[in-house]
Amino acid sequence: MEQTALRPKPMPGQEPGDGTRPGGPRRPHAARRRGRRLITLLFSVFVGTVLVLSGVGLGTVGATVIGMSKLAEMQRQAAHRPASTAPSSGKPASSGSPTPAPSPTAATATLGVEAVDAEKAGALIVGVHMPGPGYTAGLIRGDVLLTFDGDRVDSAADLARAVARAHPGDEVTVTVRHHSGGFQQFTVVPGYVL
Repeated sequence: MEQTALRPKPMPGQEPGDGTRPGGPRRPHAARRRGRRLITLLFSVFVGTVLVLSGVGLGTVGATVIGMSKLAEMQRQAAHRPASTAPSSGKPASSGSPTPAPSPTAATATLGVEAVDAEKAGALIVGVHMPGPGYTAGLIRGDVLLTFDGDRVDSAADLARAVARAHPGDEVTVTVRHHSGGFQQFTVVPGYVL
């Protein structure tokens, strides 16, 4: 009976014998690995871009929400201010009396922008309503309003007061500092808010 000798099988990609051959080892799967690496790299760049853009979008929404909440707070303060500064007739107001409807002469001015306090002096524009007086004049998000009709603007509240004093339909000059650092003057015609 003949006995078979157990011989080790050569590893894939190696020749039996000394294992060397001219031209170096053959690697048939290397091209596929490079292709997979390229696809993985492109996919990761795509996913990273989507995540960055999503973060920018969420940041913009957050800034708009913050700006709108501050704007609503300023509007509430403005709504309470005329009632407290109105001259009293000596009689207490009855709580059951209906509030009068606003008359056309009681219209106030608006710029059609949403602003918050800037880091330094000025009011940072976080939103521009389209269409609106600010959009028509050329104001953009990121601009900082420094003056309104010759009055210095140190905060968003200063801007709200200056706009409330303006007459709708009259031209007003505003000075703006752009995000790039440049200064520019615009002519704005405040609109009506009933």
